[in-house]
Amino acid sequence: MAGSIISVINQKGGVGKTTTVINLATALAKKGKKIMVIDLDPQGNATTGLGKSNNDEGKSIYNVLIGKISAQSAIQQSSVPGLDLIGSNVNLSGLEVETANDANRAFLLKEILSKENGIYFNKYENIFIDCPPSLSLLTVMSLVSADELLIPLQTEFFALEGITQLVKTIDRIKLNLNPGLGIRGVLLTMFDKRNKLSSQVDAEARKHFKDKVYKTVVPRNVRLSEAPSHGMPCLIYDKNCSGSKSYVSLAEEFINQNDHNIGSAA
Repeated sequence: MAGSIISVINQKGGVGKTTTVINLATALAKKGKKIMVIDLDPQGNATTGLGKSNNDEGKSIYNVLIGKISAQSAIQQSSVPGLDLIGSNVNLSGLEVETANDANRAFLLKEILSKENGIYFNKYENIFIDCPPSLSLLTVMSLVSADELLIPLQTEFFALEGITQLVKTIDRIKLNLNPGLGIRGVLLTMFDKRNKLSSQVDAEARKHFKDKVYKTVVPRNVRLSEAPSHGMPCLIYDKNCSGSKSYVSLAEEFINQNDHNIGSAA
């Protein structure tokens, strides 16, 4: 039986979603875990951030979803031992139009993961899905497929207002399509301890989500921003920077999470 499928989601862009997928997955792999990343964002930033091309017309999640290739044949090894990837490219942006007449299209990814789960995916302790920054079909497909959600939350003004809309969407998905879906954790990102607003958002988030909010906070860090342009996780680019250290800390929290902390979206 495969481990948990975790969608990393926030409909707002620029909150550290892809950065979290890349570096948490890397930190877990470096601790000996077998990890899979599925890039479900047409921008393909998780793909390039793990050192692979987002121009690969063959090995892409798009070709898997349209039935052109099997999920197994789309799996690529990243540069990090123990971390595999199914990459993305811009073709994925056309999926919503191309599947317009498919009444079950929200279940496409879930069916692929379920059908092939026992054969290809049971060796992975966790499968992370990097969602696009919108509440589109691709995001709904990810929510339907996931066991749990990890929500990066930027410590800035209006951050919690955006989360309110996301939680409503999660609740609708739970009601109609995936009743077992739960929030595993909320991760505060781009935290600046010199900024009073960061501390206010931290306090508000912990008041709202309580123990769902990870103790680890990810600081604003230039190295985290630089690493993707070099095609590597920050933990490889500069393992000693504050950003890398925060994701190592998050990985430890992630591993140690108790089952009772994984529950409803409320």
